[in-house]
Amino acid sequence: MIFLGIDPGMTGGISLHHSMGEVSATGFSKKHTNRDRYDVLKSYRDRDIKGCVAIIEKVHTMPKQGIVSAGNFMKGYGFLLGCLTALEIPFEYVTPQKWQRYLGCLSRGDKNVTKQKAQELFPHLKITHATADALLIGEYFKRTFYKNLDLEL
Repeated sequence: MIFLGIDPGMTGGISLHHSMGEVSATGFSKKHTNRDRYDVLKSYRDRDIKGCVAIIEKVHTMPKQGIVSAGNFMKGYGFLLGCLTALEIPFEYVTPQKWQRYLGCLSRGDKNVTKQKAQELFPHLKITHATADALLIGEYFKRTFYKNLDLEL
């Protein structure tokens, strides 16, 4: 089973957590295109088409965010949701507060808090601000996925 964690910001990322232990992440910058994001999702999904699920951070615009910035942010968010749908990857949403509380890294906006937690959990990976949240979102999903299944027959 493959668990994808998605931090949908323009400088966010996508992580892959394989149930067999493999973990990797791809970070994005403003120079990456929508096609780049789609290609990463597709390549991760193609590793196990039938056993790929995703969780995406549930986001909203911020009160002091400019209208153009908010529009671009939500456009990118909608694009990722469309990619997941087109690639037939089942997905759920999680708020930042929920996954951060679960993993013990409430950031209160300080990205260094989540970067440090990601480095603790994944010492073998090079952690950046672009990959830290995606890795933690995916880790949260992997840890809670089976607990949330209704296993009654």
